[in-house]
Amino acid sequence: MSRFKVSKFRHTEARPSRREAWISDIRAGTTASCGNHIKSSCHLIAFNSDRPGVLGIVPLESQGEDKRQVTYLGCHSDLVTDLDFSPFDDFLLATGSADRTVKLWRLPASGQALPSVPGLVLGPEPVQVEVLHFHPTADGVLASAAGMAVKVWDVAKHQALTELAAHGDLVQAAVWSRDGALLGTICKDKQLRIFDPRTKPGASQSTEAHKNGKDGRLAWTGIQEHLVSTGFNQMREHEVKVWDTRHFSSALASLTLDTSPGRQQSDQVKKGSSEASSSCPPKVSDAPAGPRLRAPDPGRKVTQCLLESVLRGAALVPRRALAIMNCEVLRVLQLSNTAIVPVSYHVPRKAVEFHEDLFPDTAGCVPASDPHAWWAGSNQQVQKVSLHPAHRPHPSFTSCLVPPMEPSLDAAQPAETPVGDTDPSEGFSSPLSSLASPSTPSSLGPSLSSTSGIGTSPSQRSLQSLLGPSSKFRHAQGTVLHRDSHITNLKGLNLTTPGESDGFCANRLRVAVPLLSSGGQVAVLELQKPGRLPDTALPTLQNGAAVTDLAWDPFDPYRLAVGGEDARIRLWRVPPEGLQEVLTTPEAVLTGHTEKIYSLRFHPLAADLLASSSYDLTIRIWDLQARAEQLRLQGHRDQIFSLAWSPSGQHLATVCKDGYLRVYEPRGGPEPLQEGPGPEGARGARVVWVCDGQCLLVSGFDSRSERQLLLYPAEALAGGPLAVLGLDVAPSTLLPSYDPDTSLVLLTGKGDTRVFLYELLPEAPFFLECNSFTSTDPHKGFILLPKTECDVREVEFARCLRLRQTSLEPVAFRLPRVRKEFFQDDVFPDTTVSWEPVLSAKAWLGGANGQPRLISLQPPGMSPVSQAPREAPARRVPSSAIYLEEKSDQQKKEELLNAMVAKLGNREDPLPQDSFEGVDEDEWHLQSLCAMPSCLLFHL
Repeated sequence: MSRFKVSKFRHTEARPSRREAWISDIRAGTTASCGNHIKSSCHLIAFNSDRPGVLGIVPLESQGEDKRQVTYLGCHSDLVTDLDFSPFDDFLLATGSADRTVKLWRLPASGQALPSVPGLVLGPEPVQVEVLHFHPTADGVLASAAGMAVKVWDVAKHQALTELAAHGDLVQAAVWSRDGALLGTICKDKQLRIFDPRTKPGASQSTEAHKNGKDGRLAWTGIQEHLVSTGFNQMREHEVKVWDTRHFSSALASLTLDTSPGRQQSDQVKKGSSEASSSCPPKVSDAPAGPRLRAPDPGRKVTQCLLESVLRGAALVPRRALAIMNCEVLRVLQLSNTAIVPVSYHVPRKAVEFHEDLFPDTAGCVPASDPHAWWAGSNQQVQKVSLHPAHRPHPSFTSCLVPPMEPSLDAAQPAETPVGDTDPSEGFSSPLSSLASPSTPSSLGPSLSSTSGIGTSPSQRSLQSLLGPSSKFRHAQGTVLHRDSHITNLKGLNLTTPGESDGFCANRLRVAVPLLSSGGQVAVLELQKPGRLPDTALPTLQNGAAVTDLAWDPFDPYRLAVGGEDARIRLWRVPPEGLQEVLTTPEAVLTGHTEKIYSLRFHPLAADLLASSSYDLTIRIWDLQARAEQLRLQGHRDQIFSLAWSPSGQHLATVCKDGYLRVYEPRGGPEPLQEGPGPEGARGARVVWVCDGQCLLVSGFDSRSERQLLLYPAEALAGGPLAVLGLDVAPSTLLPSYDPDTSLVLLTGKGDTRVFLYELLPEAPFFLECNSFTSTDPHKGFILLPKTECDVREVEFARCLRLRQTSLEPVAFRLPRVRKEFFQDDVFPDTTVSWEPVLSAKAWLGGANGQPRLISLQPPGMSPVSQAPREAPARRVPSSAIYLEEKSDQQKKEELLNAMVAKLGNREDPLPQDSFEGVDEDEWHLQSLCAMPSCLLFHL
């Protein structure tokens, strides 16, 4: 008789919502993980944004006619791989990440600021976390999968109750049974396993799930012993199977769907859907066709819904949040690139009443036990509640795992209406593009204070609580200055310098450019004498060996250090009037390295002190006054890509091809003070100290050759980076130029046409993207000039030199400001006197330290904008009293009649046809005859 059985949901209608009900203007993204991209509780929706480590948070229901606002939560330093809401507490969210940690967040009610730090952190794991799932009956029990291991956590105690073994490959799904006694997993080794975690760590049952191990999902149905798996068969077709734990050797039923590359998200369909469809839970697919609702038996298909956009993820809304009186049995949230589209499934019924057959009692939100009781063997179930509207509201529950946040003073006051920029790159969000994005904090690093120096008003804080912090430099404009300031007709550039070398160098007076001519020639050009260079040969410095790197002495603008492939460092003295003739004899030659030189860096505070790295895997520190090596640093096992002095001059950082980032205290010993994991790729890297020496920024490549930025805490390299930001795929290494006054870093590579601009913070969201500079042709180099070269009156916060194939161009980065007659003291803090040494080389080598002197950039005659009088805003719209003034009915009628008359015109005016000329009677009859049909003419 079962073949005659019909589903009570057979007439279910899928009703995609109108566009007004969509949650639009989002920037969704997907990650290469086995987890969810979107989840929903009864109050909130969380989804993966297009920035690594950042989630979008939005209310499930809109409040009145107000549009739902999406806020962004920066929760991890790498991709968010999975997320899950607590089944008892609608505001408790667990997130797992590629940064190998699990974090729990207490989300606020609508209108309040998102948290800046997690409530608690679990891990780190050996590899990235793939799957998370809260226990269905006990509050504080969480299952997580990372690699081949599955752990069951007692979250309150920050410890694992057990670790489940026997997986032969990556675990793709881990799901609790509805009574919380069993845990089912599906693995890349094609095996479906059932565990009883409280009995033993090994699997109690195991069977082959699907022939193809590409991807798989799992969900338990409404029947206690039944579960559904989704995956691929040998033909790479989507396959759905129903299993009975009592007869686990083979599937009860199997269904083949299609060959779409998207994976079947059966893990999204859990207790809400299983109640709606009894033993035949629906399946949600992220294939381009959109969500489909099917039964396992091909002959008993329920319904399907085709949507207009490609899915990035799908989630079910809990049954307690459905429109019961409208017979809404299911609501699926479709995540696309730019919108979240709710799709409701309704069963048509004539009577508008509560239909008990469609809506049986469902699990409430009060947990049945705690982790200790459950682990001791308690199988108590969550008390069910009725969905009848008359029995609402249901009892609420707030988990003690993460205490509720205290409402802030700003949140207690009504927020002002946002005006001006509504850039959703603030708060814990990353910037505008995918880039990028902004990566987010890691629990492995310390919590540091912001150094952006931006003062915010209450209204700005209210806007930031909604959109998150943004950089005040986000609207920066990079402009190539007038051609009169260019140096043109530059010939024979040397483009064979190492990829980690800037390729040329400049100070406030002149620029040194290596040439391709034999003998390692270097041209020295005067910045104060722009224009076309002569066609004849330029006077150069003859090094005698190919140039690998070069640097100007910051305290002596006439001394240039040049490293060569002959393992020698030559010091040249350029005459004050400029280079007038070819120089063949350097001022001094430093010898000691046994392989070619790779990098040169002058000490930032001490005079006559130079650090050099070489292919002999050593770093040597030279006293230029004594022209001798004073210190030698060791510990590198491969090529040293880059080195950088700390702002205080006490430490030296290196990044190496062996995959490690190291920090030395040169005066303390030759071995590294600490080391940590560097970029995964071995193609090249650069390192620079940022955030007042609190952090290290490394530009390099990942294992897929994608260019990325890594931000490390300077005091804890072993814990890995605080944040990782992927940029693009390109062959050249990103060369960073850092401005310590504004915390801005400019990044570009040789042969690029784009210069990235980011403001760096030592805390979340770490990277704030600003407008990038784009050129029409690729540049061969890009360096930052001293701060004193900026035109402060034009709010120029950075000036750079761009080296092209045949010319040298200055590029000015300016910030648009309204009141430019005032000195923008928020953009121009006191800057370091970088051209005056603080110490001598002898004093530094003897253990002395110092602090640089600061000066103000405020031009004479300008007042700071912080002290400028406030201007009353001019009203640009008519007063609202004009629109609110009450009018009588007679006035309204007169206005309406006057408008109609004005539109129709004066009745006494002649009509247009009155001015037309007539025709003679004979002509009229002739035209009439010509217009008649031939049959009528025949009768005439």
